[in-house]
Amino acid sequence: MNDMTHTPRTKPRVSATFDEYTLSEIRRAAATGIYDIRGAGAKRKVPHFDDLLFLGASMSRYPLEGYRERCDTSVVLGTRFAKKPIELKIPVTIAGMSFGSLSANAKEALGRGASTMGTSTTTGDGGMTNEERGHSKTLVYQYLPSRYGMNPDDLKRADAIEVVVGQGAKPGGGGMLLGQKITERVAAMRTLPVGIDQRSACRHPDWTGPDDLEIKIEELREITDWEKPIYVKVGAARPYYDTALAVKSGADVVVVDGMQGGTAATQEVFIENVGIPTIAAVHQAVKALQDLGMHRKVQLVVSGGIRNGADVAKALALGADAVAIGTAALVALGDNDPHYQAEYEALGTVAGAYDDWHEGRDPAGITTQDPELMKRLDPVAAGRRLANYLAVLTLECQTIARACGKSHVHNLEPEDLVALTIEAAAMANVPLAGTDWIPGRDGRF
Repeated sequence: MNDMTHTPRTKPRVSATFDEYTLSEIRRAAATGIYDIRGAGAKRKVPHFDDLLFLGASMSRYPLEGYRERCDTSVVLGTRFAKKPIELKIPVTIAGMSFGSLSANAKEALGRGASTMGTSTTTGDGGMTNEERGHSKTLVYQYLPSRYGMNPDDLKRADAIEVVVGQGAKPGGGGMLLGQKITERVAAMRTLPVGIDQRSACRHPDWTGPDDLEIKIEELREITDWEKPIYVKVGAARPYYDTALAVKSGADVVVVDGMQGGTAATQEVFIENVGIPTIAAVHQAVKALQDLGMHRKVQLVVSGGIRNGADVAKALALGADAVAIGTAALVALGDNDPHYQAEYEALGTVAGAYDDWHEGRDPAGITTQDPELMKRLDPVAAGRRLANYLAVLTLECQTIARACGKSHVHNLEPEDLVALTIEAAAMANVPLAGTDWIPGRDGRF
C-alpha cells in the first residue's frame, strides 16, 4: 500500500509574482475600494547610474593631480535667447517642490542651502513664497497647468521660468494636495477652498502642442522683457521627441525627469509603471539635441534619482549640462531621519521608508503644514546641511572628472563610461565593460 501521507516542506516557497507586498496591496484594495496614494519615487529596481562605471585615466589618458590642478564646475543655463542667462557655480540644482507640499521653513532652507553653494532652487506648483524668494539668490519659477499662484509680478521677480509639461513620477498625470495640507495661507495662494482635496490638471489649458507652446513662450518672454531663461520640463516617456519639440518651441533649457524622480503625492500604480528610467532618457534627449545641432546651445538638465557625486558625473558624461535633485535634498534637510524613528513607527512605517508625505504628518516638519511639526525644522541649520551635501556632491564629481583627466566636469564624455549590464549598455549607449560592444548599435544584437 502506497504511503499517501503528505510530508510538509521545511520552508514554504513564496511567489515572486505574488510577493508579500503585492498580497498586502490586493487585500488593501479589496478592503477599501480605493487606489493607494504616496510620495517619493519608484521603488522597483530598474537600470540606474549604478550600472555604469568610469574608466579612470592611466597610460592612454593622464589624470589631473589631486586638488592641485583646477577642475571647473560652473554652468550657464539659458544662453540661447535670454538676455540674462543663469550662472551657477555648480552643476547641481534644486528641483521644483511646492509650498503646500513642503512647509515654509523647508522652502526657506532649500533657498539658504542652494544660495550658499551658488546654485538655484525652484518654486514648484503653488506659487512663490517670500521665504523662498528672500533666501534664494537664484530662483526658477514653475509655470504649471494649474496656474496656482501665477501672476506677472512673480514671473518678473523670478530669475528663470520653467514651463512644466510633465514630471518623472507621473508623466501624463497631474499633482495632488490633500485637504489637510490646504491651510488658509496655502488656499489663498492657490485660490482654493480651505481643507478641500486638490487635484491639478494634467495638461495646460491654453495650449495643446508645440505650436501653441511656442506662442506661450513668446508671451512669457514679452512679460519678462526677454530677460529670463525659459525652461521646458518633461517627464521621461518619449524624451527624443519631447526634447526636439521643446527646442522647436523656443526653449532655452530642457529638463528631463526620469521615473526615479519623486513626487509629493500620486497613485502608486503611476509611480511604478509609467515612464522610463533616467539612464534611458539622457541619451535620447542628448541625441535629439545633437540631431538638431543644438547640444550645449540649448542646455539639458537631468533629474530623477540623483543621489551622489558619481550620479552627477555620469549624467554629465552622458551629455547633460546640469542635474536637479529633489528627494535627496529633502533627506539632506532632515527628512526620514532615524532621530524620529519612534514617531515614524507610530505612523506605520520606519525612517528611510516614510513616503506618506501627502498626509501632512511628517515628524521632521518638512512635508507638512502642521504648525507644531513645522517648528521642528530650523531653516538655518537645515540649509547648512543642504549646503554641506551639495558641497560633497560637487567634490565627488570633481574627483571623478580629475581621475578621467578632465579640467571641467563638462568635459566628461560617453567614452569615459562602460556599462555593467546589457540593459544599461543599450540604454546609455555605452560599451559593455570589457568589450567594445554597444547593444543595438549598427544592428548588432
